Amino acid sequence: MAFDFKKEHREYYLPKNRPEIIDIPSFKAVAVEGKGNPNDKDGAYQKAIGILYAIAYTIKMSRKTDHQMDGYFDFVVPPLEGFWWQEDTQGIDYDRKDDFNWISFLRLPDFVTQSEFTWAVENVQKKKKLDCSQAWLMECEEGLCVQIMHHGSFDTEPETVKQMDAYLMEHGYVNDFSERRMHHEIYLSDARKVPAEKWRTVIRHPIRKR
Repeated sequence: MAFDFKKEHREYYLPKNRPEIIDIPSFKAVAVEGKGNPNDKDGAYQKAIGILYAIAYTIKMSRKTDHQMDGYFDFVVPPLEGFWWQEDTQGIDYDRKDDFNWISFLRLPDFVTQSEFTWAVENVQKKKKLDCSQAWLMECEEGLCVQIMHHGSFDTEPETVKQMDAYLMEHGYVNDFSERRMHHEIYLSDARKVPAEKWRTVIRHPIRKR
């Protein structure tokens, strides 16, 4: 049976409907960085998603090719995730979507080395004719965070973030945003098939003791 990150690490992908503090271990991911409104049709964000899934599935299906990866195990491609930030802004201003900077990514198993990643990228570029020059193998270390499950449209996230901030104040923590630690979202719903009011999104913020 394929390894499913959501089931094996439920604490990272299925938080409660109230804020909780968690220490996130390091992990690997295929990532693409960009800028602009993620809702723009045929925009940079939509193209990035196509690249991410093409690379992730090429790695997953490598077992059916002549290229055998050391330590390989079959896995379910995890949900899409993203780091978000805006210049000179603490946290996120949801009314300025055109000013978004983002790193969109998909988690990968630890057996994916830089050489195996390079093989996958070259394979995608050759067979799917996709320009994957902006994709890289990201080593992510989030550390101490607060997270919560958000229900509904992305535009209603500010109310959920207020709950997170209030929880931090009550428990002696503060947000710790920086160039290396950003607003993090994990998308558990397919926005193409599920109505906005039923979307589930993990919101995660970096924190430190006050």
